[in-house]
Amino acid sequence: MMMNPIGAVILAAGLSQRMGEPKLILPWGKSHTVISRVVDVLYNAGANPIVVVTGGAHTDISTALQGHPATCVVNPQYENGSMLTSLQVGLAALPADVSACLVALGDQPQIEPGIVVGLLALYQEKLPLLLVPSYQMRRGHPWVIARELWDEIASLPPSATMRSFLTAHALQTMYFEVETDSILRDVDTREDYARENSQFIENGEPSE
Repeated sequence: MMMNPIGAVILAAGLSQRMGEPKLILPWGKSHTVISRVVDVLYNAGANPIVVVTGGAHTDISTALQGHPATCVVNPQYENGSMLTSLQVGLAALPADVSACLVALGDQPQIEPGIVVGLLALYQEKLPLLLVPSYQMRRGHPWVIARELWDEIASLPPSATMRSFLTAHALQTMYFEVETDSILRDVDTREDYARENSQFIENGEPSE
C-alpha cells in the first residue's frame, strides 16, 4: 500500500543577528548555499513537498532556492523570533494529502542524509505521533510530526513554544537514537559557519 507523502517544513525565518548577515544564503561546500543543502538533503531522502518558511530575507532565500524543490512562504510574525509561528505557517502551506511533516532547521546544513532516511523509514514502519532524533539523551532536529497533531499546533497561543509542545506530548514521542551530535549543531556565528563548512569540505562533501 502506498503511503501518503511526508512533507517537510524548514524553519528559515530567523534574523541572523549573531551572524550579522543572512546566513542561509552563504555558500556551503562547493555547490550549495546553506539553505539549498538542507532542502536537497530532505528531498533526496524522500520528503516532498518541502515548504521553507522565511522572514526578512525572503527574497534572498527564494533566489538561492531557484531550481531546488521547495516553495517559500513568509511568516508575517518573523520579527518576534518565534519558531512556533513559523511552524504554524509552514504546516498551513502543506497540501491536504500529506500524512506527516518533517520539521527541520534552515541553519543545519551539516544534516546527515542517513539520519533523515532513517527517520522517515522508522516513521513509516511505526507511525508514531512524534518522532525525534536523540543523541546522548538530547533532542535534536529534524522531527517528524503526524498530521493528527497539526490542528493542535495551529491552535497554540503565542505564549507557547515548540519545546513546551514536545514536553506536553512526552508520552507520545518516539525517539530515534543516533551516534552523532550533528542533530544538535547549527550555524549561528561566523565561527560556527567556518568550522562546519570546512569540515564538510574536508569530508568530501557527502552526497544527499
